[in-house]
Amino acid sequence: MLWTVCLAISIWMAIVPPIIAIAIEANKSRGIHAPVFRVGVVSILISAAVGFFPLMSGAESGTFAETAKAVLLAALHAMKAFAMGVEFGELASGIERCSAELATGYLLWAAVLVVLAPMFTFGFVLSLFRNLSARIQYALANGREMYVFSELTDKSMILAADLKRNHPKAAFAFAEATEKESSEELMRKANNLGAILFRGDIASIARLGHSEKKGLWLFAMGEDEDKNLDMALQLIEICRERPNTNLYVSSLSAESELLLTAVEKGKVRLRRINEVRSMINRVLYQDGHRLFDNAMPAEDGVKEIHGVIVGMGHHGTEMLKALAWYGQMDGYRVHIHAFEKDRLAEEKITADAPELLSPAYNGVMIEGEAQYHITVHSGCDVNTAAFAEKISEIRRANYVLVSLGDDDLNTRTAVRLRMLFERIGVHPIIQAILYNSRRKEALTGITNYRGQPYDIEFVGDMESSYTEAVIIDSALEQEALQRHLKWGKAEEFWNYEYNYRSSVAAALHMHARIHCGIPGAELPEEQLEGEALRRFEMLEHRRWNAYMRAEGYVYSGSPHQSSRNDLAKMHHNLVVFDELSEKDKHKDSRVGLK
Repeated sequence: MLWTVCLAISIWMAIVPPIIAIAIEANKSRGIHAPVFRVGVVSILISAAVGFFPLMSGAESGTFAETAKAVLLAALHAMKAFAMGVEFGELASGIERCSAELATGYLLWAAVLVVLAPMFTFGFVLSLFRNLSARIQYALANGREMYVFSELTDKSMILAADLKRNHPKAAFAFAEATEKESSEELMRKANNLGAILFRGDIASIARLGHSEKKGLWLFAMGEDEDKNLDMALQLIEICRERPNTNLYVSSLSAESELLLTAVEKGKVRLRRINEVRSMINRVLYQDGHRLFDNAMPAEDGVKEIHGVIVGMGHHGTEMLKALAWYGQMDGYRVHIHAFEKDRLAEEKITADAPELLSPAYNGVMIEGEAQYHITVHSGCDVNTAAFAEKISEIRRANYVLVSLGDDDLNTRTAVRLRMLFERIGVHPIIQAILYNSRRKEALTGITNYRGQPYDIEFVGDMESSYTEAVIIDSALEQEALQRHLKWGKAEEFWNYEYNYRSSVAAALHMHARIHCGIPGAELPEEQLEGEALRRFEMLEHRRWNAYMRAEGYVYSGSPHQSSRNDLAKMHHNLVVFDELSEKDKHKDSRVGLK
């Protein structure tokens, strides 16, 4: 009976706990983590002690002293097994007390434990060697620029590779870079890059220190946004007094914006990577001028931009808001059609930005006020005839963004949209979001069986999104900083996301004004006066009104500055241009002109 019970417990302990730990670790979304290796070591140790117990002399004596002696001997042999110090013959000598039908199986299981235990010891020693090797490599790179990534992922690898091309003498390190956490291909790429691979997290790397004369770039850009935020807060605490420290945090959440704005950063320059907003800004920066180039004149001579957004997830919603202010231009009107399967899409946008779709402003063309017309088609599935019918009614479409959250669905929908627009003789710019860079390369320039090009542009892939020019040294970002310096300090630009976003929007619109040939757009403020200055100030105020409403701000109800309440997102200047004070009008020229 003792032999059967001990064998069953031993096998259960060796197999079940590690499986549970692996399952927990595989489902990290629940926020629970299990150290698989440690669980495995403890499980095998207990399994060996229980399995070896009946083999010890006195195990079946029934006396307390002999039983205790057998327990201690079993534990000793279990520990010796990890150090390859067990003589199997010594263990096997106790099998003669086991029944014949169980003896062979029991010995086989004991042999498995004797072989398995040293493997864990070897793994532990190897991990120590790897950590030591990584620490030595990191110390030797003390005199070089250092880029450290919180995880080894496709995104971090793409960015690191681009940085390596631009800075061949810099050093690179990846945290949590193990065969379990990262794919074999990513590990190979990291090794080819000459990167230092750590098993520990990025905070443990930051604690190792680095020459303050050299730049230290830290990237908390793993797949788990909550983890990125936690790591960022730790890194700020560790590096707060270190100069030449740059921290980039990948997160879309409102919580991260609030926490990272509020935390005392010291000497750390912090930048939150909002992948969605960055992508939309990049599209407008590179291609936005084409919206105006393709605009068709209406009967009154005003050119009309008709944008179509299919899918109101993060990207679609961001583009809808951006087009509302980006399209504010003298001589142009902007119409936006947004399609979303969710029946509550319009209500959700209204909840987020109450005045953006308000009948008091949406579709109302008042001089000196933001002018746009947004139509949200809630509950409209792209695979239905109703969708096709609504598309056929947009006969002046000149720009389309497809952002349905899935590469395959985005591609199929973009192809279908080209077909639907061709039927009504319209050929708008169609851009579809495609995350997979290989698919983008393969699909670029696709044609039908007759060789007719679909003329679909794919945007948002990782290869073009995760580059130094986009993440670290953005030309748009530098232009935005120059906008901000017209009325604020540089540290306020970096430390407060409200300032950062507002200045980026102003810089984007300045590009568009110059492209559209708005009189005076390329001139400094002091060279404009009279009616020309007034027209420019009015245009900037129209853009600002649309931007602020897209950000969720509402009119405070009073023209007095004391009524402004940023916690409530209430602003006293959300009025028609002529109702502004002369001082506030001048602010528009200061920000809106070079």
